[in-house]
Amino acid sequence: MTDRPAAYDGFDGEIGRIFSTSTPSWPTGPEPPAPAPNVIVMLLDDLGFSDIGCFGSEIETPNMDALADRGVRFTNFHVNPMCSPTRASLLTGLNPHMAGVGHVSHSDPGYPGYAMELRPDAPTVAEMFRDAGWSTFAVGKWHLCKDSDLSAAASKHSWPLQVGFDRFFGILDGFTNLHQPHLLYEDNHALEIDEYPDGYFLTDELTDRAADMVTGLRMAHPTKPFFMYFAHPAVHAPLHAKAIDMEKYRGDYASGWEALREQRLARQQELGVVPEGTELPPRNFEAEHEVRAWDELAVDEQRQFARYQEAYAAMLDNVDQNLGRLRAELEALGEWDNTIVVFTSDNGASREGQANGTASYFRTLIGAARNTSEEFQEFDLDRIDLVGGPQSMPHYPRGWAMASNTPFRLYKVNTRQGGHQVPTIVSWPAGGLDEGSMCRSYQHVTDVMSTLADLVGIEVPDSRHGLPAPAPAGRSFRGALYDHEAESTHPEQYYECWGHRGYYRDGWSATTCHEQRTPFTGERWELHDLRTDPTECHDVADRHPELVAELADAWERAAWANQVFPLDERSMLKETTRPPTELPLTEGLTVRPGTASLERYRSLKLIAYRSFRVVVSLDYADGDEGVLFAHGDQGGGYSMHIEDGCLHLSYNGYGEMTEIDCGPVTIGPHEIVLEVDALVGLRVDLRVSLDGERRGEASDLALLMAMAPFQGIDVGIDRRSPVSWERSLRRGTFPYSGSLHSARWEPGEPSPEDPAKFTAFLREAFSKYE
Repeated sequence: MTDRPAAYDGFDGEIGRIFSTSTPSWPTGPEPPAPAPNVIVMLLDDLGFSDIGCFGSEIETPNMDALADRGVRFTNFHVNPMCSPTRASLLTGLNPHMAGVGHVSHSDPGYPGYAMELRPDAPTVAEMFRDAGWSTFAVGKWHLCKDSDLSAAASKHSWPLQVGFDRFFGILDGFTNLHQPHLLYEDNHALEIDEYPDGYFLTDELTDRAADMVTGLRMAHPTKPFFMYFAHPAVHAPLHAKAIDMEKYRGDYASGWEALREQRLARQQELGVVPEGTELPPRNFEAEHEVRAWDELAVDEQRQFARYQEAYAAMLDNVDQNLGRLRAELEALGEWDNTIVVFTSDNGASREGQANGTASYFRTLIGAARNTSEEFQEFDLDRIDLVGGPQSMPHYPRGWAMASNTPFRLYKVNTRQGGHQVPTIVSWPAGGLDEGSMCRSYQHVTDVMSTLADLVGIEVPDSRHGLPAPAPAGRSFRGALYDHEAESTHPEQYYECWGHRGYYRDGWSATTCHEQRTPFTGERWELHDLRTDPTECHDVADRHPELVAELADAWERAAWANQVFPLDERSMLKETTRPPTELPLTEGLTVRPGTASLERYRSLKLIAYRSFRVVVSLDYADGDEGVLFAHGDQGGGYSMHIEDGCLHLSYNGYGEMTEIDCGPVTIGPHEIVLEVDALVGLRVDLRVSLDGERRGEASDLALLMAMAPFQGIDVGIDRRSPVSWERSLRRGTFPYSGSLHSARWEPGEPSPEDPAKFTAFLREAFSKYE
């Protein structure tokens, strides 16, 4: 027996009495109700109402259809007309502006309804489940924190783990290249990935990670339930798909979007998704939303536009395959039957591809280049064989978005039904639902949090961090899951996005379609009785002026109550107004080789809407080669490398490549300078010099701005999606082999079109539209 320390002598009797007379006690944590179901909320991005098979689509979605076969289809379910606002409402049960996320999280104008992060006193559905004893997982797209909070220096208070999730894997941004994601995050840190393996596809990895999280939990604990928020980046642009899936849909869309609408509506009526006799509205005709007739398109336009839709179908097909893989994993663990699945979309299909679609999403999203639409069309047609792959950044024309939203009008951002009425399925095999049934009661995304709490037997929190929580906007629709004739628990709802306004009350819908930079006062409201006119074909505003005034007034009251003001008249004032705390992000920066990738927003602030210089310091020896720096990806960027003893610059203007041979580099120390001058018309000139000697130049190139370059700065390597595809094919990430000291970014004078210059002007000029 081991000798005891002398300090223990004489204590045997006392210790014996303690252990013989006392009952041990441990702190107890929350115990979920038994048997507690798991919960998965699966959110797709920009999925239209008719895009899955059980809602009328021709796209192969057998696993989504099987989900509906063992659950309830909600055919009158509504979200907010934009992605970040819907995510905020889903996670908090609040209306989007009240949650702090009035539109997409890429701005910070300083108004409470547009804080672009969840308000600090709002408990989240993840916190609700975690505090009740569930493990909580988030997978996929987050898009609920400010651009300035994406970096390692950020407080992370709006990242997933800080708002209730135990684990996170995915992207913090709004979208990414699915073949070569710009920056992946795990839990509270960015992952340092130089390149992805051949055949990599993000949707596949997200499913692998989701399954791993569940398996790890079940190995650690036999019964603890989980809540999973699985937010797919698909089917948001860029429309990326695997070649094998693309091939399945080759030629399927040659007949055009009008024919597809009619085909889908017929199928919807056959399935009972919409009533017999549902009227198909005419092609969208509103200014800036109009769709051309398919038969009026040129043959090359039809061929090109059809290819974009083939990519979209293939992308969604892959999501369905991955739902099947996840289900199989949960079935193998014995978890599927007692898992509640809520499947929905974050808004209607997107019009961001504009009238003609695009092979270069960033170019079209922001109108960044000066070329004519005909030049764009020719450039994109030359790249048709790249559509869906990692070199392309495509999005379809809004005619396909119109078809996706069949039978409804308009698109994402609009307050017509096409902007926010989405396919929704609730499945729970062990829950006694009427399998394969449909529910037609109006419900809203703000109802999801209360419904889940009701289903599993827990309470929605009424405070967070000691602060009283805002009153939930939604109410449980549990009754509708078991009685499909039950009345809606959500009789009224306001909508607002980019100045478009809408108000729903008991089957009536009043809406506006706001024209950019025009006054709100005097704007005409349409009125539709959705009980008899669900597709908004017949405006009855003139027959019911009192009701129009009543609903418009109700919208006004709801807007004041939910922090909607100031309205967005699309002057870009909200997007261009930034807090002074961001000023340090525009200061010059020296980056050394071996540094992890600088995240997107900090990198962008060094060059956005301004002239700039990059100064490279190195000691060159014979045979040294590799990338000196790279900023951007296949969507747009610039990079410099040395190969075969010569210096080269690559400038990717939204897919249009400019390659400059800057001549030989001699042995010894050198300073290499890239100078980029921002010009009128969103163009740039650039020059390259070696030790003060001019070595190369180019003029009248597209200014990279707004969200491009989308991938951040690397020094000594070109990670992940390359700036130059041709160089990547030859040399991969091409790490520099010699003595590279640093690359320094020196921001210069703002561009003549720098939005910050116009902030004061915009504030004064467009205040009259408030």
